[in-house]
Amino acid sequence: FRRVLFRSRCYPAGVPMILNQRDPVQFLQSPNELTLVYERDALTRHIYLNQPHSKYVPHTWFGESVGHFEGDTLVVDTLGQNDKTYTDHFFTPHSGKIHVIERYKVSADHKAMQVQISVDDPDVFTMPWAAEATYRADRTPYEEVVCAENNRGFDSYPISIPTAAKPDF
Repeated sequence: FRRVLFRSRCYPAGVPMILNQRDPVQFLQSPNELTLVYERDALTRHIYLNQPHSKYVPHTWFGESVGHFEGDTLVVDTLGQNDKTYTDHFFTPHSGKIHVIERYKVSADHKAMQVQISVDDPDVFTMPWAAEATYRADRTPYEEVVCAENNRGFDSYPISIPTAAKPDF
């Protein structure tokens, strides 16, 4: 029930939950930034390359992500997430102190990307924990998925607008 409620409110998933969504994602790289665009709601996450975290990191849905390459591995450090998202599909909460490090590496056959995730949140977890996710390469075009318009199954049932028998005024 929580998952339906969470998604029906169109909340962004946050990190690391966004890696659990298994939605298609595009990686758009420029010299100073990597932009991740997720199919669901066209959620956009910015990873600023080769720079430190801001002196005062504001708390936002995706937090502030900074990254750098270690050889062929992209290392992303995320701080400053608000406490409105969850860490997994079991709706494990986190605090605003959550610290996530992701390590992205393309597989040897170039058909997948492995992501190693480490999570630390001293206010919620008794110790840091780690997980792994794998994205498969897929050339399928993105579908338009817009949560705010509630367009899933739109034509599967008739829509009727209530009307009064006589005007109220």
